[in-house]
Amino acid sequence: MASILDGINQRTQMVGKNRLELLMFRLGDGELYGINVFKVREVIRCPALTLVHSSHPVVRGIANIRHNTLSIMDLSQAIGAPEIDDIQNSYIIITEFNRSIQGFMVSSVERIINLNWEDIHLPPEGTDNLSYINAVTTVAENKTAHSKGCLVQLIDVEMVLSEVVGEPEMVSAEAIEALNHEHTKEHHILVVDDSKVACKQIQHAMEQVGVKTTVVNNGKQALALLKEWSQLGGSINEHVSLVISDIEMPDMDGYTLTSEIRRDPKLKDLYVILHSSLSGVFNENMVKKVGANRFIPKFSADELVNALIPILQQQGEQSPLAAA
Repeated sequence: MASILDGINQRTQMVGKNRLELLMFRLGDGELYGINVFKVREVIRCPALTLVHSSHPVVRGIANIRHNTLSIMDLSQAIGAPEIDDIQNSYIIITEFNRSIQGFMVSSVERIINLNWEDIHLPPEGTDNLSYINAVTTVAENKTAHSKGCLVQLIDVEMVLSEVVGEPEMVSAEAIEALNHEHTKEHHILVVDDSKVACKQIQHAMEQVGVKTTVVNNGKQALALLKEWSQLGGSINEHVSLVISDIEMPDMDGYTLTSEIRRDPKLKDLYVILHSSLSGVFNENMVKKVGANRFIPKFSADELVNALIPILQQQGEQSPLAAA
C-alpha cells in the first residue's frame, strides 16, 4: 500500500497550477473522504499498537514506525463518525503537517485522484460533521465515462490535531513588546485560510499585538476583495498592510492567489506570506516561483509575529499618521 505514494516528487510539477491530488479513503461510516497527498508520507496496514491509558480518547495506541514512535488516532472517531472496529484490517495514513508527524487510522484506502482546486468547494450548510469538513468535491465512482459521481469530503485535519494535542502557544510577552503599538494600531492584515482553527489562531495572535484582521476562506474571495480595495484610490497598503495566505484552499489555492497578485499592477507590491501546514523543500521553491515574500509553516505564534515586525514598523514609519 505504501506504493500508492510512489513518485510523489514527480507530482510537485503540478504545484502552482491550482491543482492538487487527493488520497481518498473511507471511515467507520462508509463515506468517502480525502486528504491532500502532500500531507501524506506513507500508507501502511495497521501495525501492532501499544495502548496508552492516559491518552486522548481518539488515540487508539502508539506504534513504532520507521524508528519513530507515533500516536495513532482513529480519524473516524475524531470527527464524530463510528469508531473503527476492525483494527486488524485497517490502514494508517502517516501524515506530516503543522511541524509534526502523526498517524490516522482509516477503514480502507481507495485511490489517488488529480483535481483542480476550482473543483473543490466549501461544504454546504447541513453537511454531517461540518465542523471537521473544510471542503467537498465530486469524483467519478470509477474511470468509465458514464460513472456516477461520488461526494468526497476533505477533513480539516488541523482541527482534529488541535483537539487531540491542544492549542499551540500564543504570542510571548517578548514578541508583543517588540512591536511598536503606535504603528500597529493603523495596520490591517488580510488572512486567507479555509481552516477554522487556523483562522482562529492567527486572529488571536493579531489581537494580542493590536493588528486588525479581515478573514476570507479561499484565494478567489481574497483576490476579489483586494481588487475592490485597490479601486478605492491610493496605494493598496493604505487599505491592507499584507496578506497571510494558506496554500490549500477551495476554488483558488495560495500559490495561484500570489501569482494573480503579482500580475495586477495595483497589487503587485503587496507583501505576501504563505502560511501553510504543508511541509517540504518544494514549498520554499514555490515561494520564489510564484513571487511570495516568505513561507512560514503553521503554527508558531511568535514566528508569525516576529516576521511581521519589520514589515509593519516600516509601513508605520512611512504612513502619514506617523509623519504627523
